[in-house]
Amino acid sequence: MSSLEAVSSDTAPVPTHRLRRWMLEGLVDARGSHQGPHGQGSEKTHSWWRVMCLTGVDYFSTLGYQPAIAALAAGLISPIATLVLVAITLFGALPVYRRVARESFKGSGSIAMLEHSLPWWAGKLFVLVLLGFAATDFMITITLSAADATAHAVENPFAPAWFHGNEVPITLALIALLGIVFLRGFREAIGIAVVLVAVYLALNLVVIAVALFHVVGHPAVVTDWGAALMTQHGNPALIVGIALLVFPKLALGLSGFETGVAVMPQIRGRADDTADDPRGRISGAKKLLTTAALIMSAFLITSSFVTTVLIPQKEFQPGGSANGRAIAYLAHEYLGAGFGTVYDLSTICILWFAGASAMAGLLNIIPRYLPRYGMAPQWTKAVRPLVLVLTGIAFIITLVFDANVDAQGGAYATGVLVLITSASVAVTLSAWRKGQRGAMIGFAVISVVFLYTTVVNVVERPDGIRIAAIFIVAILVISAVSRIGRAFEIRATVVELDDAARTFVVDDAAHGVIRVIAHEPEDGSEYEYRKKSEDERKYSHIPRESRVLFLEVYPTDSSEFEEDLDVRGVEVDGYRVLRVRSASIPNTLAAVLLKIRDETGVVPEAYFEWNEGNPVSNMLRFLLFGNGEIAPVAREVLREAEKDPRRRPIIHVS
Repeated sequence: MSSLEAVSSDTAPVPTHRLRRWMLEGLVDARGSHQGPHGQGSEKTHSWWRVMCLTGVDYFSTLGYQPAIAALAAGLISPIATLVLVAITLFGALPVYRRVARESFKGSGSIAMLEHSLPWWAGKLFVLVLLGFAATDFMITITLSAADATAHAVENPFAPAWFHGNEVPITLALIALLGIVFLRGFREAIGIAVVLVAVYLALNLVVIAVALFHVVGHPAVVTDWGAALMTQHGNPALIVGIALLVFPKLALGLSGFETGVAVMPQIRGRADDTADDPRGRISGAKKLLTTAALIMSAFLITSSFVTTVLIPQKEFQPGGSANGRAIAYLAHEYLGAGFGTVYDLSTICILWFAGASAMAGLLNIIPRYLPRYGMAPQWTKAVRPLVLVLTGIAFIITLVFDANVDAQGGAYATGVLVLITSASVAVTLSAWRKGQRGAMIGFAVISVVFLYTTVVNVVERPDGIRIAAIFIVAILVISAVSRIGRAFEIRATVVELDDAARTFVVDDAAHGVIRVIAHEPEDGSEYEYRKKSEDERKYSHIPRESRVLFLEVYPTDSSEFEEDLDVRGVEVDGYRVLRVRSASIPNTLAAVLLKIRDETGVVPEAYFEWNEGNPVSNMLRFLLFGNGEIAPVAREVLREAEKDPRRRPIIHVS
C-alpha cells in the first residue's frame, strides 16, 4: 500500500489499547450489523413490504401516542383535523416523496437533492442546518418513544407500584438499553421489525374494530360528540376552518416519509436494475411509501374518531389515564386487562424499536455527510463512540423534558415538518429545472402548505425550534473546528495519472530526478511557460539542462473536502504540463507529488513562489477558498502525510 493510500484509507490505524481498539472497531459499519431506516446499503436486500416494516417501526409506532396528542391538541375537532392531515399525507407528502424516491434512490433522501441544488458553501451550510433538524427528529424519536413506552408500562394495572413516580429513571433505563444494544451490534433488524409491525398492527386493528362495534351499538356517543362540537364552535364551516388551523398540531402523523426513502438501498430490485437506473428498486420504494401511507391514514382516521367519541376529554389531560396512550386505554376498557397488557407489551416493544430505528439513522446520516465535508472528527466514522455521544444527548433531553410525551411533541413535529418542507422545495426545484411546469406548480403549492404548517407549529410550540437551534449551533461549531483541524490532511481519496501524465513522470524518473514547477495557469501561452521556466531556473538554481514538469491545479468548489483526482498530461509548445481540477490547491499539489513518488520510486522536488500579501489573510483564503498560502501549506500537508523525511517530496520556495 502506498503512503497516499494509507492516508486516504477509511481504516484508521489499529489502536493498541484494548478499550480504544474495541471503541473504534467497525467505523461506519459496512457489514450491515447496524441496520435501520437510514442504514447504509448492504449486500442483502429484501422485498419492499419487509423493508416497509423496518420504516414502519418508526411510522406505525406513532399510533402509540398520536391519537392522544391529537385529542389533547385539537380537542373535539381532532377527527376532522385528522382528515385534513390524511389529505395532506396522501395528496402532499406522498407525491413529494415518490418523486424523491425516483431522484434520490441511493438512500440520501431529500437532503442530497438540496445539496446538489445549492453551490459552494451555501449548499454545505444549508445541509448542516437540515442535519440539525434531522438530529432533532431522530433524537426526539428516541426520547419521546422511550417516554411513551414508559407511560404504557406505568399505566398497566399489573405494573409494580414503584413504577409510579419513577418515569424518568425507567425512560433512562430504556434509552441505556438501546445504547447497550448498539454497542454490541444490531443485527437482523428487518426480521424483528416484520414481527413487531405485524403483531402491533393486528392488535390495533382488533382494538379499533371492537371500539367501532361499540360505537355502532351505542350511537348516542356520536350524537353527544356532534352536539358538543356544535355547542363549542357553532356551525360546520367554522369547524372546518378551525380544523384547517389546528391540523399542524397533528403533524406527528407525517413522521415516516423521510425514513421511507432512506431505506431504499435495502429494497430488492429487478435483475435488470443498474447502479444509475434501479427501476425495480424505485418501483419497490414507491409501493412502500404508498402502502405505508394508506395503512397509516386508515388507522389515523379510525383511531382519532373512536378515541375522541369514547374517551372523556379529561382523560387526555396530563395525569389522565389516556394521556399518551389513547388506544391502550380502549384496549383495557373494552377487551380487559389481559388483552390490554398484551397490547401494552407490543406497544412498548415497537416504541423501543422505533428508538433503535432512529439511532441507526443517526449512526448513518452523520458519517454520510460530515466526514465527507471535513466537518467531523475522524472518530465519528466509528459506531461505538457515536452511540455513547447520542445516548448521552438522549439522557439530557429526557431529563430536560422530565420524560413527558406531550412536552416533546412540538420538538418532534418541528423536525419532521422541516424535513418534509425541504423535500417539497427540493422536488419543486427539480421540476423547475426539468421544465415540468404543471408539476412545479403543484409541488410549489405543497411546499407552501408545509411551510405554513411548519411556521404555525414553531410559533405555537417553540421548544422544537429551540432544540433544533441547539443541534444546529453544535453542528456548525464542531464542523468549523473540525474543518480547521483537518486542513492539513491529504484530501484525495484516489489519484489517477492518465497515460500522458504517467509517461512524463516515468521519463523524468529514468534520469534520476523529477523536478516539478507549481504553476498558476493564466492564458496558457508559450510565453507564459517560457517565462515561468526562466524565472524558476534563475531564482531556484535549477540547472538549465534539467528537465522540468509544470503542475497546475484548476480550482473547483472549495467547500468540498474529499475528492478523486484525475491528473492529465498535456504538451504546450514543447512544455510538459500536468493538469488537475481540485477544491484545494496546496493539498492537491501534495497528493500529486506523493503519487509521483509512489508511481516512480523517485522522490520529486517541487518549486514554488512565495505568495504576496499578509500571511494571516492568505491562511484565511486557504481555509475558505482553497488557495492563498500555497507553499507552506503544501509542505505541512506533506509533513503530516509522510513522517519519514527521506521519503518526503522536497519543497523549494523562492
